[in-house]
Amino acid sequence: MWDTPDTLGFDRFDRKLVGAEFELPYESASAEDCARLLSMPAVLPGGLRADEVRSCRLEVTSVLCRAPGDAVLTCLRDFDVFDGPLEARVGIAPDVALLIQHGNVVGWSLTDPARYLTTGYADPDPTPPAPVTRRMLSACLDLITDPLLDEVQDRKPAALARLQAVHQNLQTQSEDRHRADALLALIANLAEDYGDW
Repeated sequence: MWDTPDTLGFDRFDRKLVGAEFELPYESASAEDCARLLSMPAVLPGGLRADEVRSCRLEVTSVLCRAPGDAVLTCLRDFDVFDGPLEARVGIAPDVALLIQHGNVVGWSLTDPARYLTTGYADPDPTPPAPVTRRMLSACLDLITDPLLDEVQDRKPAALARLQAVHQNLQTQSEDRHRADALLALIANLAEDYGDW
């Protein structure tokens, strides 16, 4: 899940962007580091068009910054990105932007990720996510990133209890069922490998 390159797909006729696949990094930046991103430049409306007909791979991101309530997820190439300001955020799709520093793409951001939760390549539900789904997204992101991920992998009882609680809550969530299934898929490997309940 975490070492696959991010890819952008383009239409072979007009070379406009038709798809993007981004992977979440497992390492979370500290709240202090993430706060430095609050002054990011505004998103420039744009889009992408390829110079030639081929898919494009972006460098794997390794650092996840989570805004309060996980209203925005920002994924960065590495911690060096914090050493200087971002030059631009270029919108490539609704709520998705590429982050530019020193003329290079150094990451991406997704606003309101709960809205876009879906399984496989299905279209996201057009209705707004339920409040419980937003809470469960945050709980799942806690589980799949450090430091809680390390604690789950070390089989610490408190961390395993959290994994069990999140897994059970998602299984019984009646509201926003499609998004709950997407979150179940997100933590499925952890639940299978460490869910000895």
